[in-house]
Amino acid sequence: MIVRWGLDALQAVCDEAGVEWPPLLVASPRWNLPIAPVRRWSEVPSDRIEEASAQAERGVIAIGGGSAIDLGKAVSAAADVPLVSVPTTYAGAEWTTFYGVRDPGRKMQGGGAGAHPRGIVYDPELTLDLPRETTVGTAMNALAHCAEALYVDVHNEDADAHALTGGRLIGEWLPRVVDVPRDREARTGLLQGACHGGAALGGSGLALAHAMAQAIGGRYGLPHGTLNGMCLPPALDWNEQWAPDAVGRFREAVGRDVMELAALGGPTRLHELGVPEDDLPELAESAAGRPGNRANPRPATPSEVEALLRSIF
Repeated sequence: MIVRWGLDALQAVCDEAGVEWPPLLVASPRWNLPIAPVRRWSEVPSDRIEEASAQAERGVIAIGGGSAIDLGKAVSAAADVPLVSVPTTYAGAEWTTFYGVRDPGRKMQGGGAGAHPRGIVYDPELTLDLPRETTVGTAMNALAHCAEALYVDVHNEDADAHALTGGRLIGEWLPRVVDVPRDREARTGLLQGACHGGAALGGSGLALAHAMAQAIGGRYGLPHGTLNGMCLPPALDWNEQWAPDAVGRFREAVGRDVMELAALGGPTRLHELGVPEDDLPELAESAAGRPGNRANPRPATPSEVEALLRSIF
């Protein structure tokens, strides 16, 4: 993966990644880039992948949060062209080839793999105006990437190193960003942590916390990061039984209580997001069948996942 810092590097990254002109720019109307000309797809998220991919024969640039970058990956896969991502949150989607497809109402409509991410450009300036809930939620998503990389069944030394560095940086800088949202040093440190979390994810995979968050978010269109902030603490407690060394290393690197970090963004209980209690058994069944749970140190049964969900209801 080609990784550069600062928007002034975007043109060079695109050239190196094989993105030709004019590429398709996937971005909601609020975002603009210092490059031209481009074709533009502004419906983010979108399930009109075929229409978008018909405009992307020279490559894709995606700017935004996880929804924009997932859409960019879906288009990249459909058109079989390279993708360069410019993340504006801490979600980490820019590091993987798989994606989810959501409609404009943010309901999950499917997903897939086979994207061609070739480059990433990070710029802390793009994160300065992120609201608190989005900041904390997407940072918790990045933190979950760090945690799960350490104990997922395909974990490895390289991904472990990124995971521990990412966990340390997120634990250090997230509280400061919440206190002083436009502190450029703090935003840079947090974005570096998310970058390491994404690299850890790209080199390993997802586990139980993501399986739970995906099952809930896909059904109700709820923020993926916020759900990871809720689901990570019980998943960590669960996995401490099966991978105590990995969980212990993660907790030591972060240096803070994970639930306290999640609470910096607001809701920490499922009922606060409107999740019906009667749906918990069905959500648990769905989560238990997801690849993340199957890659866990010990996969949780549906009844065990339901108990974890009830602990945060």
